[in-house]
Amino acid sequence: MSGRSPLDRPLRGRTKLQRADSRRHHRSMLLQHLFAAGPASRADLARSSGLTRVTVSDLVAELLQEGLVAELGAPTENRVGKPPTMVGLVPDAKHVVAVDLSVDDQVAGAVLTLTGEVISRDARPLRGLRGAEALAVVRDFAGGLTASSSRPVLGVGVATPGVVSREGDVLAAPNLDWFDVPLAEALTKALDVPVYVANDANTAVMGEYTFGGGAEGGLMLLRLSTGVGAGVVLGGTLVHGRGGAAGEIGHVTVDPDGDECACGRRGCLETFVAVPRLRRRIARGEATADVIADAGRRLGTALAPVVATLNLGEVVLSGPSDLVAPLAEVAAAAVRERVMPVSADDFDVRVTKLGDDGVLVGATGLVLAGELGVS
Repeated sequence: MSGRSPLDRPLRGRTKLQRADSRRHHRSMLLQHLFAAGPASRADLARSSGLTRVTVSDLVAELLQEGLVAELGAPTENRVGKPPTMVGLVPDAKHVVAVDLSVDDQVAGAVLTLTGEVISRDARPLRGLRGAEALAVVRDFAGGLTASSSRPVLGVGVATPGVVSREGDVLAAPNLDWFDVPLAEALTKALDVPVYVANDANTAVMGEYTFGGGAEGGLMLLRLSTGVGAGVVLGGTLVHGRGGAAGEIGHVTVDPDGDECACGRRGCLETFVAVPRLRRRIARGEATADVIADAGRRLGTALAPVVATLNLGEVVLSGPSDLVAPLAEVAAAAVRERVMPVSADDFDVRVTKLGDDGVLVGATGLVLAGELGVS
């Protein structure tokens, strides 16, 4: 490397890069329209994008050659003159591999189409492995899914617990004993395909907001699994926060005299509502209703100031249905008891509408956004 700044490059080189970026942006505009609105004619695409018909025709020809879109013939309705030829996405042109690391003591994943349809699934136990050993399992698992795809793989999306940088580095995931792990870089080198990594709750909340009918007044999604994390969407925008740590509600102390948490502190919310903790309490003989009531009240107490501050319309819980469904009911009541009526009106805590596929769909979206500019 020469060490020169990109600004030191000759103007001609910068101009070429600008043209390439412009073309990539224009491609994304067309693909975004086809993803959101379905098949369209070239004239429709020109009108919706503001691009010239010549530019649209050129870009469509490129997408046709790549197999990402296909000509579908003329629309069924009658029109005066020559009917236009419609073009539409080919969902199975390429596949996306999605990996979910938030499931209790296992790595789960799927191969999906470009529109989020699951082609195949797989899962592998972690058996308590952490650190470099857990990373090796994830690498092999993702490699197996990638190799199993019957189509070219556009990329791999990974949803992981913990604090994740925009570059895909896992800054802190205590439950996996990962600190400053360049996960995206490591997997990209190992798999030889683009890899995108994001926090699991952030991934799930974008999947819920896009496909699960999120409330207009703001949406918060809590992932209850080995740990507890949250993702927040306000005004259609994912909230990252300073340092990318927005949503780490699981490590808010709710009882200073409580059990030790994986983060090293005591009495974090996670120690009361994480799935393994709830399962252990029930297995020890505590009444399930009592365990749920205690955990739900603590969850609602932690959520109340967030709901009041942001005036959220709803909080969505994602996790094992036998636990999150009753927890949602108790937590909603606890929140309403602790906020003003203006915040409690029409507020709800509900279970995700996407089930376990919310994270997988969200991880697919990471790849679509990164590789095709589609969100």
